[in-house]
Amino acid sequence: MLTLTLVLLTALVVLLGSGVWVAFSLMGLGWLGISQFTSIPAGDVMATDIWSASYSWELTALPMFIWMGEILFRSRLAEDMFTGLAPWMTRIPGRLLHTNVVGCGLFAAVSGSSAATCATMGKMSLPELTRRGYDERLVIGTLAGSATLGLLIPPSIILIVYGVATDQSIARLFIAGVLPGLMLVVLFSGYLMLWSWRFPERIPTADEHTSLLEKLRRSRRLIPMLGLIVGVIGSIYAGLASPTEAAAVGVVLSLILARWQGAMNRGIFIEATLGAVRTSTMIAFILAGASFLTAAMGFTGLPSDLAAWIAAQNLSPYMLLVVLTLFFIVLGCFLDGISVVVLTTSILLPMVEAANIDLIWFGIYLVIVVEMSQITPPVGFNLFVLQGMTGKNILSIAYAALPFFFLMMLGVLLITLFPEIATYLPQAMSGP
Repeated sequence: MLTLTLVLLTALVVLLGSGVWVAFSLMGLGWLGISQFTSIPAGDVMATDIWSASYSWELTALPMFIWMGEILFRSRLAEDMFTGLAPWMTRIPGRLLHTNVVGCGLFAAVSGSSAATCATMGKMSLPELTRRGYDERLVIGTLAGSATLGLLIPPSIILIVYGVATDQSIARLFIAGVLPGLMLVVLFSGYLMLWSWRFPERIPTADEHTSLLEKLRRSRRLIPMLGLIVGVIGSIYAGLASPTEAAAVGVVLSLILARWQGAMNRGIFIEATLGAVRTSTMIAFILAGASFLTAAMGFTGLPSDLAAWIAAQNLSPYMLLVVLTLFFIVLGCFLDGISVVVLTTSILLPMVEAANIDLIWFGIYLVIVVEMSQITPPVGFNLFVLQGMTGKNILSIAYAALPFFFLMMLGVLLITLFPEIATYLPQAMSGP
């Protein structure tokens, strides 16, 4: 086992370090493992597994949700959310900084993407909040941290990937992400309140007093967004539609919404469609490579050997999670979240099951840890998005996001100590 592990780790570092695409790296690792350490014909296994990974019905939801996010990214949704939320935030300590947290939470509920959430909210809130005199570093940090909610709050693209990779119910994973997502929203907003109490002079005074009637009038701008959330997520939770069917509904509703806002024409439609095709193809290609690697690892026996070795160390489930958390944080510094999930699940799943850890809970835990990697250099997608928007050094953006990294670490601790945060709704959904 030691020789195989060293060979594969060395090959992985060499392939990724030399700039080989993640999908090709996964396929190369699988080919190396199966051709050098087994007598199974590698070509036959590759052809079979790549084909079987490409026609999963559950995977159909992936391009649809990505397409929906691409359409909404080009709409006026961020502007409408800011207009509808801002009047309600002026009396809360931290004031309009909370629009980043709540706005990212709402957009995450229809986009499923961290980078799309960051880009969409950032193009509206960054110039507006800095113009009003809010601390620029905190604005950037709030946006970087809150945008990671796009990975957790359903419909989450990465939860679909995890569900397909581990054969778990995507609907149950979606509903499991609701309470942890709200928990992170509360933690982020709580931090903003404490910060504003500590540095009240760095929070601008409220621009104006808005009457209740005016607040309600501006809140009408939120109705399309809430209707979209209810139409997509509500149909899944009510049992009216599968995730794939709900994704199709979401695409139709987002097209109607963008057209109603005057933000949809032939050119934008083609641009959004091509963007969805590129992203979906990339993810599907990575999943195909991961499927082959999973099969190769199964033939070599590495996952079961590794699980047996870890079991022999007599690690408690808590200690195992500590080790895995450190492992995922380090890995996330160099790979995007989807690559981390597909690269590790085949190897780690046996030991997770051996430790009697609920796989639905583990999916939520994994996504929160992967969220942390979105704001850690050198490969933090949200950092790249904000760097493009602000022109600032990526390390300064990472420093601004550091408090939210620790808040997500606190979130991991909370769901570990109180696993019901992630498991209560799926269990209630399944019934007695």
